[in-house]
Amino acid sequence: MLTNFRLLVDSLEQPIYRHSDQKEQQKYFSGKQRQHTLKSQMIGMPEGKDIVEVEVGVPGPTADINLFRKSQEKFDKSQPFAGDQGFPGGENITTPHKKKPKRELSQQQKDENPALSSNRIFIEHLIRLLKIFRISSQRFRLKLETYEQIILTVCGLVRWRIGSLVLPT
Repeated sequence: MLTNFRLLVDSLEQPIYRHSDQKEQQKYFSGKQRQHTLKSQMIGMPEGKDIVEVEVGVPGPTADINLFRKSQEKFDKSQPFAGDQGFPGGENITTPHKKKPKRELSQQQKDENPALSSNRIFIEHLIRLLKIFRISSQRFRLKLETYEQIILTVCGLVRWRIGSLVLPT
């Protein structure tokens, strides 16, 4: 049933405290963020109607495309996705056109990029709803073993808030 939709994909990083062990510390250090982080990936429905899949608690230096390839195995081979520029070269994923060095984008590519962005903005809105809960936006202060359980609970609350999760009465 999901193959009828182009699912939206994006990642987010959350800072954590620096580990005292040198090897563990290096495992979580994200050079892009310049701090120790845990990365999560969210896959959602078009127009932000539901959260389909959440990959939680991956060390910060993991590339978005590698995380996507791992979670893509759970879906049908023909499932289309839409992502940002952090997912270049993935199968069945549409990303914005990137300007190559010393070259310009064609007019058609310039026209396609805003259309892709306007469809993909809904996954950013889902991430914003997730980050409204302070425990998922600020530095994670609890034990890392509880991270996945807490983030998945917050995702359940977000699904309930947007009306896609209906609890029995």
